[in-house]
Amino acid sequence: MIRALALVLVLVTACATPPAEVPEHAAATQHDPAFARTFRHEFADVDGVRMHYVAGGKGTPVVLLHGWPQTWYGWWQIMPALAEHHTVYAVDLPGLGDSTGAPTGYDKATLARYVHSLMVKLGVRDAGVVGHDLGAAVAFQYAAQFPDDTARLGYLDLPLPGPAVDAAGYRSLSWHIAFHMQPRVPETVVGNDVRDYLALFYPQVSFGGSAFGGTADRSPFSDAEIDEYARTYRRPAVLSGGFDLYRTIDRDVRDTTAAAPVTTPALVLAAQGQIDPIRTIAATRMTNIVRAVDVPRAGHWLVEENPEFVTAELLRFLGNGS
Repeated sequence: MIRALALVLVLVTACATPPAEVPEHAAATQHDPAFARTFRHEFADVDGVRMHYVAGGKGTPVVLLHGWPQTWYGWWQIMPALAEHHTVYAVDLPGLGDSTGAPTGYDKATLARYVHSLMVKLGVRDAGVVGHDLGAAVAFQYAAQFPDDTARLGYLDLPLPGPAVDAAGYRSLSWHIAFHMQPRVPETVVGNDVRDYLALFYPQVSFGGSAFGGTADRSPFSDAEIDEYARTYRRPAVLSGGFDLYRTIDRDVRDTTAAAPVTTPALVLAAQGQIDPIRTIAATRMTNIVRAVDVPRAGHWLVEENPEFVTAELLRFLGNGS
């Protein structure tokens, strides 16, 4: 009788044990079991920064680098298809997303060195490196500094800071660039309204948004996606780090101008109607652009606005992963 009661007590206790709490960095994809079966969240210490990345798949390595105001999560829609042919590493840039600690600089050459050190630590060489927005400038610097470790370069929707567009020219491209480049001003203005600011910003540079001559105010991001980005950018250090991506553009111009021309085979993708200026500017420092194409029905958010097209272009460019 006593043994039976003891067994009942054990069973009741086991049933009462709450499920393991999902960590914040993994919460956004917890309801996608297929994603969880393929990808894992990892951390690694790199030169005083604890870097977060999401990895999975099989085949030749592909490194994905986000821009502003996004994190590794900007790639989640297309990662499963890429992982069928490649080992995918979606990285939170140093000081951004769930990477913690302060990098020595937010200029893109410095950030590229952190990403490369992470890849070396993971034993990753000869990777395809793909960046979007200011992450594309990091990808460019990765290829410029580590050409022997860069098999392919994917460059998505960014006028490359450098000899064709200097810092003053960059300020004139958009109100948000000039605003974000100001010291301390954007943090003060945005303050505690980070989610509201992001939710207002995303539609402006989407297809049909004001940046493309339209009036549409519909965001290509779901509320859940905005929540995920706001979760990290609400942290004061991350918010400032994001704006520092812009405040270091003058340094980026000097570094790009000083870098040797990148001869790595490159794919350039841009928002609909924007490929000619993006390609022309990039070609001043990238001498082996093998394909350059508009993403139809997409503004700046190429992955969110036309994921099927972006996936097909990347898979064709990166190869079958063998």
